[in-house]
Amino acid sequence: MSGHGFPDAEARAVVERALDEDLDAATDVTTAATIPADQESVAHLVARADGVVAGLPVVALVLAAVDARLGTGPVSVRLHVRDGDRVSRGDRLATLRGSTRTTLIAERTALNVLCRTSGVATHTRRWADRLEGTGATVLDTRKTTPGLRALEKYAVRCGGGTNKRMGLYDVAMIKDNHKLAAGGLTGAFDAVRARFPDVEVQVEVTTTDEALESVSAGARFLLCDNMTPRLLQETVEAVRATGEVVEVEATGGLTLDVVREYAETGVDYLSVGGLTHSSPIVDIALDLDPAGEV
Repeated sequence: MSGHGFPDAEARAVVERALDEDLDAATDVTTAATIPADQESVAHLVARADGVVAGLPVVALVLAAVDARLGTGPVSVRLHVRDGDRVSRGDRLATLRGSTRTTLIAERTALNVLCRTSGVATHTRRWADRLEGTGATVLDTRKTTPGLRALEKYAVRCGGGTNKRMGLYDVAMIKDNHKLAAGGLTGAFDAVRARFPDVEVQVEVTTTDEALESVSAGARFLLCDNMTPRLLQETVEAVRATGEVVEVEATGGLTLDVVREYAETGVDYLSVGGLTHSSPIVDIALDLDPAGEV
């Protein structure tokens, strides 16, 4: 179990769905035809690029799931790094020993997840590094790959970021359309508070006046959307001047080039949808080792 809180149950479900896609209640016809059933081998997971690794527990889950489905034989996994570690091109991440059939059938499913989650962790680490010393934290959003939210948000944690909300159920977030439908910001806030008194309420604002109205209504978390650094700083100062303890987040159109400028306005958080929706993978490969001793 990773110290970042690996989502085991969700990962198992992802693995089963992925294997359904690959095997379709059948088998790997290439591996079944070319690899003797009793053959065993050693293989290594190797980084083909620098990055931050995340999702390593998935490898063992995929191998076990393949064996359970097809009876191809067990494979043990020895990890050489941990989730959240920085790795360099050429580093060995893990060594696999056991059934060659299981290893080759599991290869693409394991790598698809591992490369994806490591990409999210690597991207997040760039933001966290850029924010170091500012007092601000990078947050993810709900802009995740359908079915992979728990794993992608886990990867954000591995990369030094923080999860904002997991879904529509754990935090109420009042945005422009909610304000319009409810007849105004304060009306929307009061409606949420009346219906769900124990749920945290966050309010998206675009002006200083909206921020102050939100605080007056009772909001203690503000999303300052698409503000310039100057307007954002003015808004933060106005909110702090109320004397209320309010967390303030910058959101909308943020890039690594401007992240420190926004962080230095005094915000607590910067939310970045790109952590999950636009992270390139980290290239990781599985190489059989013909000289390895099983």
